[in-house]
Amino acid sequence: MTFRSWRAKSLPAVIGLGAIVLAACGGSSTSSTGAAVTRTTATFAEGPGAQPNYIFPLASLAYFSVSNLSQFQFLMYRPLYWFGTNGQVQLNSSLSLADPPVYSSDGKSVAITLKGWKWSNGDQITARDVQFWQNMVTANKDNWAGFSPGEYPDNVTSTTIDPSNPLKITFNLTQAYGSYFFTYNELSQITPLPQKVWDKESATGAVGDYDKTPAGAQAVYKFLDSQSKAISTYDTNPLWQVVSGPWKLKSMDTAGNIKMVPNPGYGGPIKPTLTEFDEVPFTKDTAEFDQLKSATSVNNATIDWGYIPDADVLQKATLSNIYNFSVWAGWQITYFPENFTNPKSGPIFKQLYFRQAMQDLVDQNTFISKAFFGYGYPTYGPVPTKPSSTFVDSFERTNPYPYSPSKAVSLLQANGWTVNAGGTSTCTSPGTGSGQCGAGIPQGAKASFSLQYVSGTPALDQEMAQFKTDYALAGIAIDLSTAPFDTVIGNATPCKAGSACTWDMEFWGGGWIYAPDYEPTGDELWSCTGSGASVQYAGSDSGGYCDPVAQADILATETSSDVQAMYTYEDYLAKQLPVIWMPVNYAQLNMINKNLKGTQPLDPLLQIYPENWRWS
Repeated sequence: MTFRSWRAKSLPAVIGLGAIVLAACGGSSTSSTGAAVTRTTATFAEGPGAQPNYIFPLASLAYFSVSNLSQFQFLMYRPLYWFGTNGQVQLNSSLSLADPPVYSSDGKSVAITLKGWKWSNGDQITARDVQFWQNMVTANKDNWAGFSPGEYPDNVTSTTIDPSNPLKITFNLTQAYGSYFFTYNELSQITPLPQKVWDKESATGAVGDYDKTPAGAQAVYKFLDSQSKAISTYDTNPLWQVVSGPWKLKSMDTAGNIKMVPNPGYGGPIKPTLTEFDEVPFTKDTAEFDQLKSATSVNNATIDWGYIPDADVLQKATLSNIYNFSVWAGWQITYFPENFTNPKSGPIFKQLYFRQAMQDLVDQNTFISKAFFGYGYPTYGPVPTKPSSTFVDSFERTNPYPYSPSKAVSLLQANGWTVNAGGTSTCTSPGTGSGQCGAGIPQGAKASFSLQYVSGTPALDQEMAQFKTDYALAGIAIDLSTAPFDTVIGNATPCKAGSACTWDMEFWGGGWIYAPDYEPTGDELWSCTGSGASVQYAGSDSGGYCDPVAQADILATETSSDVQAMYTYEDYLAKQLPVIWMPVNYAQLNMINKNLKGTQPLDPLLQIYPENWRWS
């Protein structure tokens, strides 16, 4: 997910409490500071660029972020299957809308039976609501960031609703898959949608079965997408008043001020005890930190779950009488894409030696030490190293490309470049032979690229300044610029024929959290089909990377139960560099009101569970 393009810790795409915590008993109690706690509401801080701005669960890449999914949509629209149990990346059956899936003996179909929970308007959540999602995502897959060519939803040939049981639906598949993969990476993508309310083509049109034809499903998508972009109407639009989750939207504005109240019809096992849950936006880290510091007691704190910026983490002890500090590690990797489809810079990025030189210039340990004050860890490949799992092998825990400017210079010189340290290196030996620059790189081509990154975070500013300095050691000139988060991820898409697509590199301050593709196979990131002008990229393949060996390795992880398939895949991409690996700064350095209970353990999927929260 959930990026899904996740945001850096100062962009609180944060949050989550994987464990189920029993509701607190009512009444006042004594706080850690001796004051009586009488509050029934709680607030959560949104960091710079982390304001939710899309409510429709079928989101394109521009909106496919943790702040839109995990900390906003999931509160109101529960996925078919919930993942996150006791701080681990595991299926949570008790919070799922359906019983565990049942696979056929040949593995080519899977039956799902819903539990019979209800929408907030009293209608039962049925198999038709699941089918509605499936029809919508199939007809509109090019607009969905979770799309993987040849995989979901392409690998579902049809759905069948049991005529004797409206709660049971069977998915018929193109081939047999491993049940773990299909449950964790395919069924995990499904969010039942209220078909009796949303299956319409206009605000004044009647509800029908439009989704049952591709043209109709596309018309419905166009309508719902347009309504989802009208943020100022969220709290009045009747579409968004029918929900399946524990929370309903009370109000929301375009700045990101959100107020939610409990959904009394929620069918899950944990009902909210808070009377209201609020999300508060901040455009600068300093403003959020100032608000934390303004609290004089647990009762008058205006932010109950906030964060301390990297640059201020040494001051955490000054807030220890009101806030508990904790470090949040997500199921994530950090990277930024290069644009392989850019007509000018793409041919350079396609050369493995050049990508190796670029990675040799990334001083991850210095970034962690200076920009993050030690609160981070390296990324060396496509599989997260935290929390620990059987998916990551010893090779990816080591660094295939340790920081070495001299090695970067040697690589460029050995492949036709005249290196101008402190300036701009130039291709002086074009061609495809040994010692030449490579296919599509002309004489005089410059090693000069633009890199746009997300604004509003001092630690990221410091990291990028050091990055530019290090790249200059090999004559790779970087033109830095900043933009809001939504602009950055909106720009980071492959170029299409005839489009004015000129970006070189985009960095949204994080990389990817594997949610809702919980098994880290990379199918949503780097799978592709076809070639040349007919190539089709995965929905979240920002840079347009396509490699037949990587594709075969990805497919092997999906059909094999042998973890060695995962090791083969991750080792190949760790070496091939489909992106530039960057260090992970923890998803968030939490500052949580000492009397706000039900917030532990932290969920590595960065999901938020305010229905568990209670005051003590």
